[in-house]
Amino acid sequence: MISEVKNIDCIEYMRQFPDKHFELAIVDPPYGIGFSDYERGSSGIKTKQRYTKEGKKKWDTEIPEPVYFEELFRVSQNQIVWGGNYFPLLWQNGGKGFIFWHKHQPVNNFAKGELAWTSFNRPANVFDFMYYGNLNRDAVQLHPTQKPIKLYRWLLQNYAKPGDKILDTHLGSGSSRIAADIEGFDFYACELDPDYFAASCKRFNDHKAQIKLF
Repeated sequence: MISEVKNIDCIEYMRQFPDKHFELAIVDPPYGIGFSDYERGSSGIKTKQRYTKEGKKKWDTEIPEPVYFEELFRVSQNQIVWGGNYFPLLWQNGGKGFIFWHKHQPVNNFAKGELAWTSFNRPANVFDFMYYGNLNRDAVQLHPTQKPIKLYRWLLQNYAKPGDKILDTHLGSGSSRIAADIEGFDFYACELDPDYFAASCKRFNDHKAQIKLF
């Protein structure tokens, strides 16, 4: 299996590939809602991050430019885009096969789940998976909006076919890469932030070492 990841801008990365090279892209780009400006406590109260003191990263200030989606649609045959409700361009022609991740979130001012737009012409689907506090979370937490490996495994099991090449343009914590390795898919991804990139590579290498151990 191929597992290729690069510390590179996603537009630059996608431009290296011919049209419809990937059978499926599963992506989680910034939603442009300023999530990186806040931290949330167990009470659900949001407070401003103190960047100058704590060195917090700003990464969610705006949604991707239209050229991002142009390249994404060019290089992939089908797409699953997390946060699709924040990207008006995706809904110009409506949408049918969206996915809702139901988190069973008990805190009133937290979202009860997340929505993904998909290019699939099929009924809407639900991934029902409680994800609150430490319950059901992956052991390693690297990114503020990290999604669980089980979610990506479910997506691959339900939306990918054997032999598909999978693209992720915002690797983040690397959950998608580990899921693709477990499910047996060739995987290609990029991540612009060098710190997240290095941490995700270490997480993947630890995953591979654990497999060898057993």
